[in-house]
Amino acid sequence: MPLGQQIAPYLPLLRRYARALTGDQTSGDRLVRATLEAIIAAPEIFPHDVDPRLGLYTVFHRLWQQHTASLSAANHDEEGKAGIAYSRLAPITPKSRQALLLTAMEGFSPKDSAYLMDVSEDQIDVWLQEAISEIDRQIHSKVLIVEDEPIIAFDIESLVRDLGHDVIGIATTRDEAVSMAKSNPPGLILSDIQLADDSSGIDAVQDILKEIDVPVIFITAFPERLLTGERPEPTFLITKPFQVDTIKATIAQALFCNPLSLAA
Repeated sequence: MPLGQQIAPYLPLLRRYARALTGDQTSGDRLVRATLEAIIAAPEIFPHDVDPRLGLYTVFHRLWQQHTASLSAANHDEEGKAGIAYSRLAPITPKSRQALLLTAMEGFSPKDSAYLMDVSEDQIDVWLQEAISEIDRQIHSKVLIVEDEPIIAFDIESLVRDLGHDVIGIATTRDEAVSMAKSNPPGLILSDIQLADDSSGIDAVQDILKEIDVPVIFITAFPERLLTGERPEPTFLITKPFQVDTIKATIAQALFCNPLSLAA
């Protein structure tokens, strides 16, 4: 089977990871596009001794390392306004969080994560423990949950509170979500796509974002529909049925990439 056909099914997953890693759809999708261009230009860089998904993420990680190294150098060399601009444009995700995203969000084993990050499994274990400690120390935020399934909403609420965040409300419709956000602006939104009255969680979020700048995590059973790279799409996505560790990692990364959303 041609290499293009082998890696095609994994492109939506890589977009999800890249967006979460960079905290931005445009930056993440650009890196995925650069990964594909690099493979087309030099097919020999693609490792063929591993499965196609691992190979695809390997090439991506090489480009990501080059990208973060260039950003670090620019941020170090440029003082004042230029340096501030670089730091605001693309916060560089620490390796501990990269390891957490690879395992908790992408489902890679510690062994595969070690391969991707070119370190030992022991180092991955150390980084994962560091990431968990970072999450425990993370300042709390106010969270709005937009979900019409009571059991799922309860599970998300319990998890969010266990992480130390405050839940300002659970909305089941577009109008409820907008009203709650206006009366008590959240620092983070967790939203389903399809709501109780056949309204859209995406429309609700778009209405809210017209008024306030807040990170959003969408939870959906069909993530591939929002990972095409062909239009404006969410930065953070969680797939139903979700794992607890996936929620924790995604919330932590969304708040890390949007520090202004944290409560005082």
